[in-house]
Amino acid sequence: MGQISTAHNPDAEKQKLIQRVTKNFTNDYHVLFLYHPDDRCLVYDLDSELPFPTYFHKYVTETFRTDQILKPDYFRYFRVVPAPVYLQNLASDRRHMKRSDGTWIKPPPDYNCIKTATCSHNLEDFISMDPSRGFGEVLNLTQFVKKFYQQ
Repeated sequence: MGQISTAHNPDAEKQKLIQRVTKNFTNDYHVLFLYHPDDRCLVYDLDSELPFPTYFHKYVTETFRTDQILKPDYFRYFRVVPAPVYLQNLASDRRHMKRSDGTWIKPPPDYNCIKTATCSHNLEDFISMDPSRGFGEVLNLTQFVKKFYQQ
């Protein structure tokens, strides 16, 4: 079974984080694919410096520090969405790739925007860590590790 995880990850050590900075506010999110067909979970992270794919245990131990050394504002949270739900529902009109004046931060991809039959933009529902919003479930780091770590 595959899962898509969007991580609110303000302190990753071995990742190139995707960042949006607006004035003094930083909003970090990072998308991973976790594949766990049997007894081992693999992480597919296009932005990691670790091997591709990497076993979940290696990924977690080499990417994240414990939350115990962080202030609560910097705890990591993960929105875990089953891959079919993600693929059927994600929609983005690329507004997050534009400045407030409407110009592109970087040139957009040459393929069409991702949309569904009923929605043109719901990216915030996938990156929000508010458990009452969006698809899937929101987990803290400990819950995330317990869910996917398999010996």
